[in-house]
Amino acid sequence: MTQERYCAETIVNAIEVNAVPAAPGAEGLKSRILELMRQASTEITVGDDALLPALAAQLPAGSCVHVAHTPKASLEQVVHLSLAVQRAGLSACPHIVARRIVSLSALRSALRELQRAGVGQILLVAGDLEKPLGDFASTLQILDSGVTIDNGISVIGVAGHPEGHRAIDSEALWQALAHKQAFGERHGTAIHIVTQFSFNPDAIFAWERDLSAHGIRLPVRVGIAGPTPPLKLLQFAVRCGVATSLRTAARTLSSLSSVSQLSTTPDQHLIALARAHDAGRSHQLVAPHFFAFGGTLKTAEWRHRLLQGDFHIDAEEGSVRPAG
Repeated sequence: MTQERYCAETIVNAIEVNAVPAAPGAEGLKSRILELMRQASTEITVGDDALLPALAAQLPAGSCVHVAHTPKASLEQVVHLSLAVQRAGLSACPHIVARRIVSLSALRSALRELQRAGVGQILLVAGDLEKPLGDFASTLQILDSGVTIDNGISVIGVAGHPEGHRAIDSEALWQALAHKQAFGERHGTAIHIVTQFSFNPDAIFAWERDLSAHGIRLPVRVGIAGPTPPLKLLQFAVRCGVATSLRTAARTLSSLSSVSQLSTTPDQHLIALARAHDAGRSHQLVAPHFFAFGGTLKTAEWRHRLLQGDFHIDAEEGSVRPAG
């Protein structure tokens, strides 16, 4: 089985697991958290090649690892790191940023190189450059060009914005998701959504209900910030345009004692997601994606510790603590 197909099947398996009620109480909640952590994806950025041996030692074999296309990185560097991730026994998911692609031929060449190395999945996002570097201003243009089909990309993640997008109106966002869903159905491409991170789990659950109301059936990886100092997390929130959560944070920061009321830790989001599954309130939110704002290895080490299962849950505090 190819690694990208394995990655797609973990999402399908997560849907099936989420449909089975867990045992009640703390042990049931712990079981759900462990399952979510097994299905999780994380990320690495260009320049972190030296971290790969340690990263591979911390993550389960075949784990999905996104290769972020940061502003100063080139597409060639993203491809290079993706191939290294694949060689390390992980499943690379390179970010393809439409507005940073200089030409169709450059994209075709990159996808062909990835496919030859066994990388058949990508995360496709538009990017925030005001003026595109080449032929593509949107992800829909890339999909409609046929380049992913022609070059063996069988699994595609697309962006989800539970709290809206600062530059795109809500109706356009829903139309884009419908277009991407239809593309996947026509071509047999496994499309899933990866959301922006948030400080508000309830906003994610409300958006999941909106997905159903708009006829969007795609499985969703919930974007969650890995362990990150609160002030650094807020800096990323500003950069990423996390709207409603950021406004709430700005108000809350007027009193440092109330920062703890925000869902600023991955523990809080995991517990909320596990509870939603147990209550039958979540079916499309199949797995987390951990943004490594606090560091690639720190995030992987935290996930590894939880996967050992040696922890207890303080549901009232919203934390997952080592046992003992």
